[in-house]
Amino acid sequence: MSSLNNILYFQSGLGVLANMFLLFFYTVIILCHRPKLLDLISCQLTFIHIMMVLTGGDIWLTDIFESLNFENDFKCKTTFYLSRVMRGLSICMTCLLSVFQAVTISPSTSLLAKFKHKLKSYTIYAFYYLWSFNLSFSSRWIFYVGAFTNVSDSNQMKVTKSCSIFPMNYIIRALFLTVTVSRDVFLVGVMLTTSAYMVIILFRHQRQCKHLHSISHMRASPEKRATQTILLLVVFFVVMYWVDFIISSTSFLLWKYDPVILTVQKFVMNAYPTITPLVQISSDNRIINILKQVQSVHNQIFKKA
Repeated sequence: MSSLNNILYFQSGLGVLANMFLLFFYTVIILCHRPKLLDLISCQLTFIHIMMVLTGGDIWLTDIFESLNFENDFKCKTTFYLSRVMRGLSICMTCLLSVFQAVTISPSTSLLAKFKHKLKSYTIYAFYYLWSFNLSFSSRWIFYVGAFTNVSDSNQMKVTKSCSIFPMNYIIRALFLTVTVSRDVFLVGVMLTTSAYMVIILFRHQRQCKHLHSISHMRASPEKRATQTILLLVVFFVVMYWVDFIISSTSFLLWKYDPVILTVQKFVMNAYPTITPLVQISSDNRIINILKQVQSVHNQIFKKA
């Protein structure tokens, strides 16, 4: 069990550092340069992932609350509520990222092309709606989560070592799960649809390029690289999200949590927010060029020394 916790701490530390670096990069781009809409979406997704890692169980934010002597009940409600909000925003923003890129790369003859000139205003409205919806939708947990007590242990389901979900009617539990599943199935369906659409566009584009140039002279455009990155993130997200969903929904319906399974679930939950910044950093030429320049300056200083 201790080895699992050590792995979880390492994963969380890596996720926070990678996302902090990416958040700093996007903040500089937004404040000092002309940002793309894709940068605005990615910046919010990076912030969401930082919060997901910080609120993912009995680590980081929980330790901060303990050092500030906050009450356990306040600590539990705050961390669980924020984790649910960020979990919902993660799937929503990933879906928005997929839709945005599908519209961006759509040919002028497609039905999606007419939305290109209004993409900025639509995206800004989507930001407001998604944040408002998830902040309000997850507020129900404030009333059903609190500090774990020794009274009626069998009626409380522990979600961390010090927090638990209070007893609730089976119908309410089923209702919560149904609404959450409906939201997730819809968003995942949209992601898979737009992903399939982007794959078709990339396939057609590659086939056209083969007729014009030899493969050895083909170079991926920035749009193609961005599309491939988003496709990779969407596929990875869908796999990790549903593994997490199966674990959490099964435990929620059976009203039982095993400490080992809980630790594994935390690892699965943090996998996407940890891998995402690493994929984005390795695929963004702007970041790669900056890192190369830093390395070049470092090598020159080292040689002089």
